[in-house]
Amino acid sequence: MKSGDLTKRQQAVLQFIRVFLDEEGRSPTLQEVAAGVGSNAVSTIHKHVQHLIDKGFLQRSHGKGNNLVVTSSGTSAASMGRESREQGYDRNDRTERLEPAPPLMPPMRLIPFCGEVAAGAPILPETRAVPIEVPNTIHRNKDEVFVLRVKGDSMVDDAILDGDLVVLQRKGEYRNGDRVVALLDGEEVTLKEFKRDMKGVWLIPHNPILKAKCYTPDRVEVQGVLVGVMRSC
Repeated sequence: MKSGDLTKRQQAVLQFIRVFLDEEGRSPTLQEVAAGVGSNAVSTIHKHVQHLIDKGFLQRSHGKGNNLVVTSSGTSAASMGRESREQGYDRNDRTERLEPAPPLMPPMRLIPFCGEVAAGAPILPETRAVPIEVPNTIHRNKDEVFVLRVKGDSMVDDAILDGDLVVLQRKGEYRNGDRVVALLDGEEVTLKEFKRDMKGVWLIPHNPILKAKCYTPDRVEVQGVLVGVMRSC
């Protein structure tokens, strides 16, 4: 498939994803792609990404989650997509110096599966966890990682769906904007965007029908930050 088969907006989306992967080491969320190409319609961006996958310019790593890999066709198309800068995307014009996409068959690693992200279901200790195989493109060789299964649709705009498996990393500190799993009042486990300000700790869903909630810091215990997502088959 040739880059001429893409619309200008699809070229801009492909260009943004390619540079983002190189600079950040992870797939961008749909909201990040939308912001990067100057769009307010996350649903439209989702369609563009799916079209790029259907046309062979993008692939999902092992067909799971929202971890995208740019194919050789996508690499060539993105390098030629200077029209994308007309859509408001620049990233300092670093596309000419990007490396080819990583291989699609990474080594696997056993990571403890510690249960579900759900109310009334505390995270299992690792001594009781069941190890599952996770591709290197998803865990990216990070330490202190574990896996949970998502329950609910509070993060659908991040392409995280009910039943997906999320890989998380335990860290000492968490930054505003991190997607985290948090324990509320020692009982409820939830996956949300993390934000801290003078009012307290905000847990922000990425679903237009849900609202952000603010809690006092003593009610929130962050369990881990999102590293990657695997689509449950």
